[in-house]
Amino acid sequence: MTTHTADLKASVLALKEPSSLEIRPRYEGSNICTWIGFKHVNYLVEEAVLNHLRQSGIAPGTIYEMYGLCTDIVDIDTRILHALHIDDTALAEVRTHRRAQDDELLFAVTLHVQRETLLKAVTSTVRVQFRLDPRDGGEQPVPASLAPFAVDRLTAVPGWAPEPVEVDLAADDLVKELTSGHNAYAWKFRIPYWYCHFTERQQMSGYLRLMEEAKDRLVADRGVSIKSLLDEQNWIPVVPHSRITILDEARMEEDLYVVLTIESVFKSFTYDSRMDTYVVRDGKLVQTATGRITHGYAVIENRRDWSLVPFDSRMNTALEGRAV
Repeated sequence: MTTHTADLKASVLALKEPSSLEIRPRYEGSNICTWIGFKHVNYLVEEAVLNHLRQSGIAPGTIYEMYGLCTDIVDIDTRILHALHIDDTALAEVRTHRRAQDDELLFAVTLHVQRETLLKAVTSTVRVQFRLDPRDGGEQPVPASLAPFAVDRLTAVPGWAPEPVEVDLAADDLVKELTSGHNAYAWKFRIPYWYCHFTERQQMSGYLRLMEEAKDRLVADRGVSIKSLLDEQNWIPVVPHSRITILDEARMEEDLYVVLTIESVFKSFTYDSRMDTYVVRDGKLVQTATGRITHGYAVIENRRDWSLVPFDSRMNTALEGRAV
C-alpha cells in the first residue's frame, strides 16, 4: 500500500468527523438593502461542503488532477431560518448526514449567525458525487477508497426514470408546448461555459441562478415584477426553502428548457413553485433537473428590518396565472 493510498483511506474516515468554517457572504448577494438572497446562502453551504472535503484530505482540485474525479453537488435542500446580512460572519458546521449510506456522500450543513445570541440561521442537506471525467482519465487510477463515490453519470436519484412528458418535439414553439394547460412560465436557455465546470457540465450554481431568474421572469410576465412591487408597495420576495436535484447531465452549449410551475398557495402568505429543466437529445426530451422553491413577500420597514405581509388581490391574481 502506498503512502498516498493509505492517506486517502484515512481521508475517507475523516469525512465522518465534523468540520467548521467561518465564512462571509459575497458582496454580490446583497441585492436589496443588506439582505443576502437564497442563491448566495446556498453558495455559503456549497463552500462549507468543499471546505469539509479539503479538511478531510479530499481536495476537489487534487482528485480531479490525479484521478480524473469531478466533484459535483447533485442535490441541495436548504431552509433559511434567519436572514443573513452582508457583514455577517457565519459559522458553518458540516457533518455526515445521519441517513448517509456507506457508499454515498450525504452531508448535513448548519450555518449559525451571531445576533443577541448565536442563532441557527440555515440548515441544508447536500449530496455530492465524484464524476469520472469523460474526456480522459487522471494521472493515476481511482483509488479503492474513493471508488464507491465515483459515478460515470450524474444523478441524485440512481435508477431514476423520467415521467413521460406529452409534448410534440416537432412543434414550432416547444416553450409553449411545455407550458400549455399549466400555471407556468418557460424559456429556452443556451448553457454558457460560465455556468459549467470541469469543461463539460452545468454545475449546481448554474441551476441556482436559473431558479432565481425563473421567478424574476414569471412575475414580470404577469405584471408584478420585482422592481414594480419595490417601487409601488415596498415589497420584496423572501425565500424560506429551496431545493434542486440533478437528474441527468446538462452539457455546455446545449439548449436548456426551463419551466417554472406554480403548484400551490398557502393562506395567501407563501407559494410553492416547481422548476424543471429539459434538453432535447437524440430526438428525446431529457429532464436534467427538478427543484422547488417557496416564496413569500415582505415589506421593507427600514434599511435593516422587514416583515412578512399577506398577498393582496393583485398578487393573488398573478399567482393564479393571469396578468394584472
